[in-house]
Amino acid sequence: MKPITVLLADDHTVVREGLRALLAAEGDIEVVGEAATGREAVDMTRTLLPKVVVMDIAMPLLNGLEASRQILEAQPATRVVILSAHGDDAYVEQVIELGAAGYLVKQTSALVLAKAIREAFRGRTFFSPSISRRLRDRQENSIRGAAGRRKKRAGGLTSREMEILQLIAEGKANKQTASELGISIKTVEKHRQHLMVKLNIHDTAGLTRYAIAAGIIESGVQLTIE
Repeated sequence: MKPITVLLADDHTVVREGLRALLAAEGDIEVVGEAATGREAVDMTRTLLPKVVVMDIAMPLLNGLEASRQILEAQPATRVVILSAHGDDAYVEQVIELGAAGYLVKQTSALVLAKAIREAFRGRTFFSPSISRRLRDRQENSIRGAAGRRKKRAGGLTSREMEILQLIAEGKANKQTASELGISIKTVEKHRQHLMVKLNIHDTAGLTRYAIAAGIIESGVQLTIE
């Protein structure tokens, strides 16, 4: 029986190394790659075609939620399991909405992580026990009602605009953004203008604050707002 191939996506090397070491003890799971940014995770998934991606939310260049959405759109056979320090309901709802196979908090044991990977591979969903309890406590009608209240993608932005907004909020200049996305500086400038018009925000600081408030980046990612 072939092992379940896994891609680890986390911006901390020590976390990736720890996860790789833990999963190496599982005979039916094989880590085939490690990604340090959300964009790298998307690219590596396209190349390696892992069965499961274990994804952190707080990822540079492209946050884990948007990276997961792009992975699931481009590679529907790949399953995504979110592994994050954040267990807030708002994040859990977004993960459910985008179609991820599970959500684990980083306090999770190696045994539970391995089980989540196996369940995801089998086409099932799996959540950390604490999250599962909260989900079970919701009545069915509350769950249905919540579907209409789930956070929509920020301001009706396109996927490309979301990418550029995150890079702006991370302090990247137009030239850096153009290089990162493989597009021209003029195209970046046009997207930037569209962002400002759509959001009615007309400076970089305002865009950064919006990205933080919308959960596109964490407040700690951008340390200085001028």
